[in-house]
Amino acid sequence: MKYLITVLLLIPCVAAFAQTENKKDSSAPYLKYPHTPTIKIITSISGTDTTWFTNAQLPKDKTIAIIYFSPECGHCQYEAKELVKVKEQLDNIFFVWVSYYPVSDNTAFKEKYQLTKMPNMVVGRDPKYFIPAFFRVEFTPYMAIYKNDMFFKEYREGVKPEELLEAVK
Repeated sequence: MKYLITVLLLIPCVAAFAQTENKKDSSAPYLKYPHTPTIKIITSISGTDTTWFTNAQLPKDKTIAIIYFSPECGHCQYEAKELVKVKEQLDNIFFVWVSYYPVSDNTAFKEKYQLTKMPNMVVGRDPKYFIPAFFRVEFTPYMAIYKNDMFFKEYREGVKPEELLEAVK
């Protein structure tokens, strides 16, 4: 009898927990501050010179796709290959690939997966870990889309190119 009462008392708790799992965390920074986040990534290091990419360099006339990735992630590698396949159709999107990995790893990733063939993209290192904290990234690749400087959509586990193209029409 005690077991039955315990189970009956736990059912509403479990149901309430399950419902909160499906809701977005409204306190997440990207939802509280829907404008394009501060971007400050290192794109190259040459001797003592460091090249930075910031919001000031983002094109104003394009949709912005911020992709948080890991050069070692198989899903990220697949995402890169798939996007390069349809690069001509992605001219209206500017891609910002961001990683916490060293610049040399990011550069090797960019070259290996031919992201250099996409002039509308930059790859860099986020040394302060701002991007994954801002978006509360749990998996890579993570993609956030901004249209007209406002948050539009996110893909928490990557996206198929055709789905991305449909979303940004």
